[in-house]
Amino acid sequence: VQLQAFGGGSVQPGGSLRLSCEISGLSLRHYVIAWYRQQPGKEREGVSCIDASSRTEHVDSVKGRFAISRDNSKNMGYLQTNGLKPEDTAVYYCNAYNRWTNYWGQGTLVTVSS
Repeated sequence: VQLQAFGGGSVQPGGSLRLSCEISGLSLRHYVIAWYRQQPGKEREGVSCIDASSRTEHVDSVKGRFAISRDNSKNMGYLQTNGLKPEDTAVYYCNAYNRWTNYWGQGTLVTVSS
């Protein structure tokens, strides 16, 4: 099983990025997809998740700005980040889990600065 996150980059405050997570080696429809981030000097935190029924949850700090989605046919997960703020600067990780297994991908760096 491999998860590959990509789409990070450097943007100015107020900008947008679409993060993608390519997942291989499992049947994605049986998994929750989650995005986490680790900001400089802080612990990793959960940002958004989407379950097998496409119900979503977001941490309060990104509600109204970020949107999570999935495409099971392509084995892909996405995190649309809008209205980015300097405090959103972090390494973003994708994660796929169910009650039995938990898989992580390597991160993609998002830098928000003027």
